[in-house]
Formats: sequence, structure tokens, C-alpha cells
Amino acid sequence: MKTKYAYICQSCGSQFLQWSGQCGECNAWNTLVQELQTTVVRNKSVGYAGTEATVTSLCEVKLETLDRFTSGLPELDRVLGGGIVPGSVVLMGGNPGIGKSTVLLQMLCYVSQHRKALYVSGEESLQQIALRAQRLNLIEKNILVLTETRVESILAHMQQHQPKILVIDSIQTMFTETLPAAPGSVGQVRETAAQLTRFAKQTGASIFLVGHVTKEGLLAGPRVLEHIVDTVLYFEGEADLRFRLIRAVKNRFGAVNELGVFAMTEKGLRPVAHPSAIFLSRTQQPMPGSIVTATWEGTRPLLIEVQALVDTSQAPRRITVGLDTNRLIMLLAIVHRHAGIVTQDQDVFINIVGGVRLVETSADVPVILAAISSLRNRALAQDLIAFGEIGLSGEIRPVPHGQERLRDALQHGFKRAIIPSGNAPKRKISGLDVQSVTDLSELLSVL
Repeated sequence: MKTKYAYICQSCGSQFLQWSGQCGECNAWNTLVQELQTTVVRNKSVGYAGTEATVTSLCEVKLETLDRFTSGLPELDRVLGGGIVPGSVVLMGGNPGIGKSTVLLQMLCYVSQHRKALYVSGEESLQQIALRAQRLNLIEKNILVLTETRVESILAHMQQHQPKILVIDSIQTMFTETLPAAPGSVGQVRETAAQLTRFAKQTGASIFLVGHVTKEGLLAGPRVLEHIVDTVLYFEGEADLRFRLIRAVKNRFGAVNELGVFAMTEKGLRPVAHPSAIFLSRTQQPMPGSIVTATWEGTRPLLIEVQALVDTSQAPRRITVGLDTNRLIMLLAIVHRHAGIVTQDQDVFINIVGGVRLVETSADVPVILAAISSLRNRALAQDLIAFGEIGLSGEIRPVPHGQERLRDALQHGFKRAIIPSGNAPKRKISGLDVQSVTDLSELLSVL
């Protein structure tokens, strides 16, 4: 055993030999904490099952099909890539009260009818868990529960009961006796997650870890925790909204940026089979600054309304909800340079309806159209849909899956579409007037 001390940043996980008021990596203040580092020196390389690791040719590796099993929630299965993979470790983060414990308890109660399931809570008592299950009318007779924070004790119970699926709520409350640091510190979070991950790979048990988030919406603690696990899921939206969104930002067994939509009801979270319909509840009359776009979320299109408000101001601001503010600033500069539309003396507010966060560049064209519509106080047609990326020289660039976006728009009753010329369909789509554009000037002439 080798023992040493180090100052570790509780925000990014960086290590330093001496204390300072500001972290030199992430620039966070007062986040360096002295921790005792204990390293076990091994004489040989050991694999997951405890056997000595050997070098193997890639062509000799035996491929096994992923024997997934359902979680009982179709939208959660979609985000996971088609179901739960045995031996996988999933990290789920989200704001307090948004539904992390609820959706995982619903999942366990369904899975426990076919597989042995264990719910480990470090924050709630057994009575609180039972009351939630009764309130949601869940089938709870087969689920095992445990209130424990010491990871060695949890692993001992897992060895005894051999559960096929396990929920840890939450990873920040767990600690291991091998480290003297407090629970929630960088060392404890990293080591407890590593021990649980090692057990999952050895036994084939699927583990779900609940993680706290910071006020910026990111997982608390070091990003090394995201590198250890197989899948990282984030709850998006606010706790006071009826609809909750789960996005996969990392998935070794499926598509990233896959989005699952849930509705919060008295009986818990219920999957929404056709999410585009819930985001298109618009007013009866056309309003300036509103347009619908077709975004691509993982493996399916999703129709989202983009709203803009442009108003004269003495101190202009750019504020966005669900969109990168720096992206908006760049788009306004492009429009000013190549189209002569001035917004330097205007407040520009952009809102993505429904709590969805747009992460792809196909929202460039609808954002600009909504802003110009609000600036000129002229409403766009309600049967119009638009998507496309805008380059720095004013060109309209194509986006992936253009044909699938158009088909989804047609199914929801849209009759006009403004798209990049690179996404223009080879054959005319019956019932949909498609107008393709190549640059900003052509886009504005179409309007």
C-alpha cells in the first residue's frame, strides 16, 4: 500500500500538490480539498473476472449478441438504445424533484416481476420508499430494498442476493472504507463508482446510479464519473412542467442525444408515444415570431416550436431558453453582414417551447426566421416548417435525415417547407410544397 496526500478540485477532479484559492484547470474558487490517496500496487494485470489479462487478436474475439430486456417504459428503452443491457452501468442526473427516483422505482417494480431487483437508498428511509410505491400503485411485492451508504456492505448484500438489476440513490451519498474522505468528495465518488462498475462487469448485473446536479444542470463532482459508466442520462426541463425529457449524452450501446418524453401524472411518469403532438399546441391565429422546425433527436424526428421576441432596447440583450446563446449571437452577426438586418439596438429573446434543448445546427434557419418575423411584426404561416444550418458566409447547409423530417412534417399537417437545397427531395412530395434555398438572400426572398 502506498499512501500520499493531494489537493483535489471538487468541481473538475484535478489534483495539485499544494493548496490554492482557485483551481488552475476549471478556474473554480475554493474547491481544493486535501484528501488521502491510497493506491494498491498490483503485480499483474487483472481482468474483470479476477483472472490474469492476456493479449488477444481482434479477429479471435467471440462476439455475443446483446441480450437486452425491457424496463417497462418504452421511452426509457428508446433512450437506452432498445432496452437494458446486462452488466451495463447507467448514470442518471437531473434537478431535485424532477422524477429520477420515481422513474427508477417504476422501472424496478416492473423488472422485479421477471428478475431479482434491489433498490439501495442513501437518502430516503424504507418507509418513504414504500409510501411512494403505494402512491403510484406499483407492484412492490418482488422488489428488494436496502438503506445503506457503505459500498462494502452493499456489495456483500449483492453477493448474497445476486440481483440482476440494482439502483443506487444516490452515488454522492456512498462511501468506501478504503478512503478517509467524506461522502460526495471526488475520491469517494470515483472509488465507489469504480467498485460498483467492477461488480457489474463481473456478475452481469445492471446498475443505475443516481447523480446530483449543480445549479448549471451538470452532474456534480468530477467528469471522471461519466467516463467510468457506460451510459449517461440527463433529465431536461423544470420540475414544475408537466412533461419531462430524458436525453442520452453518452451511450456505449445506443445512439447519443436520443430523447425520451414522459408526462408526470398522479401515477408517476408515463411515456408519451407521439411527442411531436404535445409540442405543437399553438394559438389559433398566426403570431409574429413563431415557427415550427423539425429537429433530429437520436433516431427519430421531433417537431418543435421556436419563438422569438425582438424589441427596441437601450441596453440590448441576447437571452435564450433551450438554445446556445453564443450560437444566437453568431447568427445575428451573419444576418447583419450578409442581409443588412440590424439588431444592435434590439433585445433578442429566443424560446424553445416545451423545455426541449436544441443541440443541433438545423435550428439556425427557424431561429433567424422567427427573429425576423418578430422584428418586422409579420406572422409566418402556421402550416410552414423550416430547418437548415447557416454558414458564416451566409450559405444554407444541408442537415442529416432531411427526408425523414419532411415525412414527419407531412404527417402532422404541414403543407410548406423551407429547407436547404442539399436536402431537396428527388421526387415531389404529394401534399407538401418544398422550397429549397442556397443562401440568406434566397431565404429572405422566399419570405
